Amino acid sequence: MRTGVIAKKIGMSRIFNEDGRQVPVTVLLLDDLKVVSRRTMEKDGYTAVQLGSGLAKAKNVSKPMRNYFAVSKVEVKRVLKEFRVSSENLIEVGSEITANHYVEGQLVDVSGVSIGKGFAGAMKRHNFGGLRASHGVSISHRSHGSTGQCQDPGRVFKGKKMAGHMGARKVTTQNLEVVSTNEETGVIMVRGAVPGAKGGWVTISDAVKKPVNKEAPIPAALKSSVKGDDNGKIEQKTTSNVAASDGTETKKEKDDES
Repeated sequence: MRTGVIAKKIGMSRIFNEDGRQVPVTVLLLDDLKVVSRRTMEKDGYTAVQLGSGLAKAKNVSKPMRNYFAVSKVEVKRVLKEFRVSSENLIEVGSEITANHYVEGQLVDVSGVSIGKGFAGAMKRHNFGGLRASHGVSISHRSHGSTGQCQDPGRVFKGKKMAGHMGARKVTTQNLEVVSTNEETGVIMVRGAVPGAKGGWVTISDAVKKPVNKEAPIPAALKSSVKGDDNGKIEQKTTSNVAASDGTETKKEKDDES
């Protein structure tokens, strides 16, 4: 089981396939996504990684949280989320996850907080048909009608579909296809719509009802600051001992000839 990621919903757009057909996509951005903490079986009784995304001003964060980030040696983050992972997929604290964590064609589940609609009636909230437009119905054409029974049981059951607050709740859209990813910009494009408004935060994870793509990196796609060769050594090239690619002599070679 791999970790998921935290992303910011930029908005919706469309891209065109090679055959000219358009594909509606939602643009999701990984904003400096780093591992803030880990949960281990020995210390916590389960294995998980805590991720943080987005930069926040230190003055807007409480002192205990500032100390929490200072211990991890990670910049103060705006959003924190925890993802359960298997013990072999734990990631080091401070590692940055890139958009290549998901591959093209992979199916993912996206969770977010839906757009709040405020107080809504039964017709809008639950798709009720409403009462008759004539023949005895007066004023209350859009009401939900009776809600209870007679003397037995003489009460309204819990969970009865009635008017009330609509939206602003956690919603998960399953089996969305990853259309493309860009490691440099941190953008992930998924086919279709995802919950939430523009600028909102969502979580992306591997689809629970589908097998994980075999090409997906394990434990995660991590950003490396240094490029190494096959032996794991750092490649260092200086102009003093390497000729230019166009065949011209370097400055040191000219000095040796003189």
